[in-house]
Amino acid sequence: MNEYIFPFIEIIIGVLLLFIGGEFFIQGAVALSLILGIPQIVIGLTVVALGTSSPELMVSINSVLKGSDSIAASNVIGSNIFNILVVLGISSIITPLKVKSRIVRRDVPILIAISCAVWAMSSTGVLTWQSGVFLLLCLILNTIWEINTINEKEEDTRTAEPEINDYLPNKNLVNIFFKLIIGISLLSYGSNILVNGSRTLAILMGIKETIIGLTIVATGTSLPELVTSIVASLKGKTDLAIGNVIGSNLLNQLLILGSCTVFSGLNGLNISNDLIRIDLPIMVLATLACLPIFRSKGKITRIEGILLVNIYTFYLLDKIFILNNFIYLQEFRLSIFVYSIILISTFLAKKRIASLKIRD
Repeated sequence: MNEYIFPFIEIIIGVLLLFIGGEFFIQGAVALSLILGIPQIVIGLTVVALGTSSPELMVSINSVLKGSDSIAASNVIGSNIFNILVVLGISSIITPLKVKSRIVRRDVPILIAISCAVWAMSSTGVLTWQSGVFLLLCLILNTIWEINTINEKEEDTRTAEPEINDYLPNKNLVNIFFKLIIGISLLSYGSNILVNGSRTLAILMGIKETIIGLTIVATGTSLPELVTSIVASLKGKTDLAIGNVIGSNLLNQLLILGSCTVFSGLNGLNISNDLIRIDLPIMVLATLACLPIFRSKGKITRIEGILLVNIYTFYLLDKIFILNNFIYLQEFRLSIFVYSIILISTFLAKKRIASLKIRD
C-alpha cells in the first residue's frame, strides 16, 4: 500500500501547480493582447495554445527518444479528444461559450483538414519523416497566416465579449513576460509531475502503455488546456477558452506529431492498429462535430457541453472495460448507442421547439 502514496502526492502537487500556472498565464496573455492591440481569439490560437501544449510536446518527444512511440502518438490523439469533449464541454457548462465567425469559417475547417490528413498518413501504421516535415511546414504556414491576418477589421474579431477593461494595474512588459514565463513553467512542471505520478500508479496497477497514453498521460498533459479554459470561462474570456482548444489541437498535430516523427528518424513514428481503427476516427469525428455545434446560434450551450462530457465518459468507460476483458462489452456499446440517439434526438427536438416559439 505504501508504494501508492508517493504517486498520489505527485498527482496532487501537479494539479495545484497547474491551477496556479493557468492563472498566471491567463493574466499575462490578456494583458499582452491589450497592449499589442491583438484580439483575444488570436492570442488563444497562438500564444496560449503554445504554452498549454508544451507538456504534450515534452512528454511526446521524451517518449520517442526512449523508444515508446505508442505513448507519443496516443498522447496527442488522446489529448485532442480530451480537449474537444472535456475542455470545451466543462468550459461551456460553466459559461455558454460564444463562438466568433472566424473560428467556424477558418480555424475549425483547418483543424478538420489536418486531422483527416494525419489519419490518412497514419493508415499504413507508420507516420514517415516526410509526413513530419509536411506537418511542420503546415505549422509555419499557418503561423504566418495568423500573423498576417492579426489586424483583420471584422467587428466580431476586433471586439471581445464581454468587454475587457482597458485599465490593467500592471502594463509593464517585463511584468507581463514574467507572468507568461512563470505560467508556462508551472504548467509544464506541474504536468510532468502529474504525468509521472499517474504513470507510476498505472504501472503498479498493470495498465498497458497505449491505454496509459490515451487516458492518463493525455489527461495529465491536457490539464493545462482544461485549467486555462476554465479560468478563461470564469473570467468571461470565452474567445480565449475556445481559441485555446482549437489552437492546442492544431499544435498537437502540427508541432508535436511533426516533431516526434522527425525525431524518430528514417524509420518514422509507429502507429498502433488500435489507434488507426478506433481512436483516430474518434478524434476526427469529435473535430467534425465542432462545426454543427459551433454554428448553432453562434455559441456552445450548457446542454451541448453536457453532451460532450457524456461522450467522453462513454469513451473512457469503453477503454476501462476493454482493459478488464468485460464480457458484456458489445451490449454496453449498444446501450450507449441507443442512449446517445435518445439524448441527441431530445436535444434536437428542444432546439426545434425553441426555434418555433421564437418564430411565433
